[in-house]
Amino acid sequence: MKRDACFQLLASLLPDDIVVSTYSSAFEWLAIRPHPLNYVAVGAMGLASSHALGLALAMPQRRIVVLDGDGSLLMNLGTLVTIAAAAPKNLIHFVSRNGSYEANGGHPIPAQGVLDFAGIARNAGYRRTESFSELSTFAAKVPTLLSAPGPTFVELYLEPGDTMPAPDYEHIHGVRARREFSKALASS
Repeated sequence: MKRDACFQLLASLLPDDIVVSTYSSAFEWLAIRPHPLNYVAVGAMGLASSHALGLALAMPQRRIVVLDGDGSLLMNLGTLVTIAAAAPKNLIHFVSRNGSYEANGGHPIPAQGVLDFAGIARNAGYRRTESFSELSTFAAKVPTLLSAPGPTFVELYLEPGDTMPAPDYEHIHGVRARREFSKALASS
């Protein structure tokens, strides 16, 4: 699967949801679904899910979506146990699995052939976990996953080397994006 195809599908199903992302996932997501409720965890590789957990606990009436990467998740695997223990019903955690630290030059992640992120999340205590390698199967099941109580973990097996849009560092590091997010959050 291609990440952009997965994200385009998600964008059609998440019109006004809070979406937390970091690095490669963030750049692609921002290009596909520009929205003031996009929260980019700037300078926080490995912490998108931690930021999302805070939002999920603070806003239990809102669905919180995490767009994470496999390399990013490896930097903070402990967050899976923390999320499972807190058990936010409104959190769904997507991990783009392409086998590389894409934001840092595409270096391969360790143990990429044996890691089972969905299995790790399941053993940590996530309510439901799924893995997808076919877009049609993902498209058929994602509406159910989005409506089911969480925490939910979804591992997306992706082809490496997606072409990302040019990173808009000015936007993600700028004050304007933070102000837009804060204003949208306050009015949601």
